Amino acid sequence: MSASRRVLLGAALGGAAGAAVGLPTATTAHAASWQQKWAPSASVNGLGAFETIEDDRADSHTSASPHIYATGNNWRFNMHTVDRDTSTDRQRQEVTGLRNGSGSNYLKWTEGQTWRITYSMYIPSSLKATTTFTHIMQMKQPGSGTSPLVVQSLRRVNGVQTIELKLAIDNLLIGRTNLEPLHNKWTDVDFQIKVGNGSAGTVRWILTSGGSTVIDASKTGVDTFLADRVRPKWGIYRSLGDTSGSLQDTYLLLTNLRGYQLV
Repeated sequence: MSASRRVLLGAALGGAAGAAVGLPTATTAHAASWQQKWAPSASVNGLGAFETIEDDRADSHTSASPHIYATGNNWRFNMHTVDRDTSTDRQRQEVTGLRNGSGSNYLKWTEGQTWRITYSMYIPSSLKATTTFTHIMQMKQPGSGTSPLVVQSLRRVNGVQTIELKLAIDNLLIGRTNLEPLHNKWTDVDFQIKVGNGSAGTVRWILTSGGSTVIDASKTGVDTFLADRVRPKWGIYRSLGDTSGSLQDTYLLLTNLRGYQLV
């Protein structure tokens, strides 16, 4: 790895100067820095932390509702093998967006802006990687029928369970690592995105477990914008087409969700 590449990947986190890959450089007036814009609490804000809730949209398993709810300091997403989305070849229990307060008071990620999301996720061993898509985070343009821009997925590769980040619109792999060592424990996620059209975008993805960095992967000069704005999604969104026998009743836990903008 070249010295210049190490500098780019050695970006300071938290409120420090925004030296991360592809992020705006400091101006003569001030150094660009991460400013916290979103810090919900599951115990206080509950599902009010999110812009929208997609819980059993097809009413396929109402006896198990709600599938998404706050429990203590965590947000929990339950998925059962009988659950179906409105497209019956897949399952979906997801939340979208970053809400501050009520009404339309949610954060909008628009072209040219740089955002960072940090949180911890607990992936039980029952939430397995599959031969078809199992997404646990997406970045999308809001609206029905829009394609995902970025996906964090659990995917079987040559029989091995992995967790990966891809630029979905270009089918470009950002990074991938083994999933099984992350099962049944908390993993910290640091995701950064510069919203840019054509080749103006940047993404960086960091996973940390037990105080050690599992993966730190990034891409510059990529497309991270379709139209309107970019909106994050979390939860379990998976295809029923898996051929590995990995679909089980399962769940996902999230906690300590934080949102920052580079300004």
